[in-house]
Amino acid sequence: MNIHELNYVLCIAKHQNMTKAAQELFISQPTLSKHLGKLERELGVKLFSRIDNCYIPTYAGRRYMEYASRVLELTHEWEKELDDLCSLNDGELNVAFPLMRSSCMIPKILPAFRRIHPNIRLNFLEETYAIQERLLTDSRIDFAIFSDGNLNPKLEYETLGREEILLAVSPAHPLAKEAGNLSCQDCVYPQMDLSRLGNEKFILHFPEQNTGAITEQLLKKYGIEPKVPFYTRNTQAALLLVQQNEGICFAPETYIQNMTFATPPVCFSLHDPDAFTSTILAYRKGAYLTSYAMDFIQIAKDYFRIP
Repeated sequence: MNIHELNYVLCIAKHQNMTKAAQELFISQPTLSKHLGKLERELGVKLFSRIDNCYIPTYAGRRYMEYASRVLELTHEWEKELDDLCSLNDGELNVAFPLMRSSCMIPKILPAFRRIHPNIRLNFLEETYAIQERLLTDSRIDFAIFSDGNLNPKLEYETLGREEILLAVSPAHPLAKEAGNLSCQDCVYPQMDLSRLGNEKFILHFPEQNTGAITEQLLKKYGIEPKVPFYTRNTQAALLLVQQNEGICFAPETYIQNMTFATPPVCFSLHDPDAFTSTILAYRKGAYLTSYAMDFIQIAKDYFRIP
């Protein structure tokens, strides 16, 4: 096994297509086919079944890829530790983010990180969902940042912060006029009784998303069968529709704080302990953390003002 062969096989399996794999690897398709053929002859087994133009891993191919992923992961860890040992002040971090969370956090985290480590490259990989799964399957990713949910025993977790999920309504909505009457002296936001909202139109996130799952449980808790003209994965889109008074929505506090609105929504606290979400950072169990990786974690915690 060599590193090139490992990457070749994993890339072919990823695309199940020789031409697309060659394009990603920046080599020609005949060269890639030649390497695969040579490797299969040396191993004495076929790693892929060819069905039309589709390359499907055989059992031997799947086992090869399991070992290949582990070897590449160990190689990546060694390179990071070697960089630290040699004090080259050079390196990179690859961080997977939910799309909306990245737009809130990156403008705050990146400048603070670069002031300490100007020569370290940060690569942000934005995804719409399944962030934790990306970390488990892609050895190039160092960290994944996402909302709490099912934890995996193969990963280590750091809690970055906990925040409230707020109810957002248009300033033109009748509920907005009640905000002053629902305020209290020690509250940041006026408080709304969710049971009052049974007749409202809701713009909701999909249930497989963290905010969607939490709000679905809250609505059930208060016996509300919501009228939902829109479902969206995009919190920004939901808030912009609220701005146009197309419905009301739920959003984490930091999302709302970091968006720019022509007319900001009126926000309410649901005054419910279940209306909170935590943002966590995950990395593979046993992974070597460079000094700049640990600084990144601390800066990410500072974003949520954790003492």
